[in-house]
Amino acid sequence: MTSSFRNLAIIAHVDHGKTTLVDAMLHQSGIFRANQQVAERVLDSNDLERERGITILAKNTAVVYEGVKINIVDTPGHSDFGGEVERALKLVDGAMLLVDASEGPLPQTRYVLRKALEARLALIVVINKIDRPDARPQEVLNEIYDLFIDLGATEDQLDFPVLYSNARTGVAGRTAEEPGADLRLLFDAILESIPAPAGSPEAPLQLLVANLDYSDYLGRLAIGRVFQGELRTGEEVGIVKLDGSLQKTRITKLFTFAGLERIDVGVAQTGDIVAIAGVEGITIGETVTSAETPAPLAPLQIDEPTIAMEFAINTSPFSGREGRFVTSRHLRERLEKELLTNVSIRVEEMESTDSFRVMGRGELQLAILIETMRREAYELAVGKPQILTRTVNGEMHEPVETLVVDCAEEFTGLVIEMLGIRKGQMLKMINNHSGRVRMEFTVPSRGLIGLRSQLLTDTRGTAVMHSLFEGYIPWQGEIPLRPTGALVADRAGRSTAYALYNLQERGELFAGPGVDVYEGMIIGENSRPADLDVNVVKEKKLTNMRASTADEAIRLVPFRALNLEQAIEFINDDEQVEVTPRSIRLRKRVLESNRRPKRRG
Repeated sequence: MTSSFRNLAIIAHVDHGKTTLVDAMLHQSGIFRANQQVAERVLDSNDLERERGITILAKNTAVVYEGVKINIVDTPGHSDFGGEVERALKLVDGAMLLVDASEGPLPQTRYVLRKALEARLALIVVINKIDRPDARPQEVLNEIYDLFIDLGATEDQLDFPVLYSNARTGVAGRTAEEPGADLRLLFDAILESIPAPAGSPEAPLQLLVANLDYSDYLGRLAIGRVFQGELRTGEEVGIVKLDGSLQKTRITKLFTFAGLERIDVGVAQTGDIVAIAGVEGITIGETVTSAETPAPLAPLQIDEPTIAMEFAINTSPFSGREGRFVTSRHLRERLEKELLTNVSIRVEEMESTDSFRVMGRGELQLAILIETMRREAYELAVGKPQILTRTVNGEMHEPVETLVVDCAEEFTGLVIEMLGIRKGQMLKMINNHSGRVRMEFTVPSRGLIGLRSQLLTDTRGTAVMHSLFEGYIPWQGEIPLRPTGALVADRAGRSTAYALYNLQERGELFAGPGVDVYEGMIIGENSRPADLDVNVVKEKKLTNMRASTADEAIRLVPFRALNLEQAIEFINDDEQVEVTPRSIRLRKRVLESNRRPKRRG
């Protein structure tokens, strides 16, 4: 046993305060200088994470408390990034489960807790945000116990310490009424409840690679935990590949973590989480072991993807105007690079050489990948998300998800009706008499495509929804999705206010005046089921005849600018989203109107 280390993952539902709590732990451990400028939510270092306020990538840091080094892994809270959570739990001996004092356990809380219980990790429960005016800590604690029992926790696992915290102010206490002055009680609970890493320094080396990074100076870095043995700079080691073969290499650099820094060290001890250089070609799930006496660890088991999207080269007339990487070779190289660090996605070649089938855990995960690519100056076209079915005993099965919808009381009937159309079945409904109702449904994954934007529109932005993959059920039959057609530009040019003014009665517009358009580009949603080819470049004819009445002032209704997720949710099978560094456009797959099959009402 190595008593000088503790390895801990922080797990929770999205937006329950994980990264904010890590911030407070870093500040109170004395990692930063008194005059050091530190950003809020310092571990959310990715631009997309800062913009959206969510954690996308699992990251590790470390603090020292009373002579013990505590390695902390901050994990994502969204089920689409579950692959990151599964990897993070391989590195640690215990987990801190964070639950919002008002919202209580939500679908992702269930998912991360199930994974932690399966891994037999020691657990600490922290009820966070106790300063909320609608906090109900005792009821939430009862719900947490119910969740543990529901997931089949053992007697030992039910005996967990409970702390009440306010991560924003950096306090934690034994009771909700006395939250304490700092996080000292939390650090004490970690040392008492989380076991020290097992493993002998004399045994053959075993290091499981759970994450990858890249340095311009050192090349690929592998991040993992030393399960047994010791690792030294300059030592020759063996890498056990996923196919079982052994590849020898020499460790050129060795780093441990301290706060936000990587510290160059000569020796990595048993139980520590380290980054190693000199390991070109290594991938996640492989074992770094002794070259003379290899002792490989079991590879990582990651849940299968449930959704697929087509990524294709951009074939629109505007291709190459804004992006630098536009060919299928660029697209293939970028997706192969993504596979190195993202274990929960799969990529397959399609029949045509210029398109790829990318499979992942959910729409958000794939939308984040697309958004990252467009920021890297890639251009591509993506199709409508498709669910991945499987055959069980000769019968087709499809993925099913548990959906929790929290909405204002007056919209309850509307939400139930909407999910009934999408083959949803209500499991339970909770009304805390606060003006809001929480409903739980099981819904086929197909039924969730396009649901979020429709739900927000129909509930006037008041609904909050969270879903979690549960398994597979027999095919549920056809699910009607978008009931409306599209307004499609019938010629190239620049849109005019005069043309749009006459079209706005036909439906909702997605573009304003002065926008370059091409034939086959979707510029709005038709109010009827059929697609409508429209002329958006028509200009008012000017004559030298004086009109008897003054011209009507053109007043355009503000158009709806779709973001990437909304665009992906909107499209049908015969449509694509064109993604470039500066624009998101909707288009028909077949641009020419005389070659395109018409969608009838």
